Amino acid sequence: MSVKQISVSLDNVPGQFLRVSEYLGSEGINIRAISVADTSDISTVRFVSDNPEKTVNVLKSHGYSVKETEVLAVEIPDHPGALQAVLKPLKAADINVLYLYTFLGKGESGQPIVIVGVDRTEEAIEVLNRNWVHTFGKEIYAL
Repeated sequence: MSVKQISVSLDNVPGQFLRVSEYLGSEGINIRAISVADTSDISTVRFVSDNPEKTVNVLKSHGYSVKETEVLAVEIPDHPGALQAVLKPLKAADINVLYLYTFLGKGESGQPIVIVGVDRTEEAIEVLNRNWVHTFGKEIYAL
């Protein structure tokens, strides 16, 4: 199971993400996980919302170029070193972790969730499921 991540590139000037947030908020869209990577001129904003299809439509209607990517939403235990339960099986399968960031909430069991971008999403899901790592699908949008 994977989830949809939305990415937009914004000029690295004050107020750019505020505008995106206002557009989404006015449409009742909630950002559930977010990561921002910047360069001197451009910021790349990656996020998971509670309604990816509506998010894409809203952003495109305001002239944004939007990229959709399948990513993993993975529940991890809340203790030191717990991320190894995710990273070790992926490394053993030679799957590259491109980035990860935290979800703004917890899973049904109260454990933290991380969003993980990998180079081979479907294979990563199989590897993690074989190693008893809980991945989320569309239910993540309702958490």
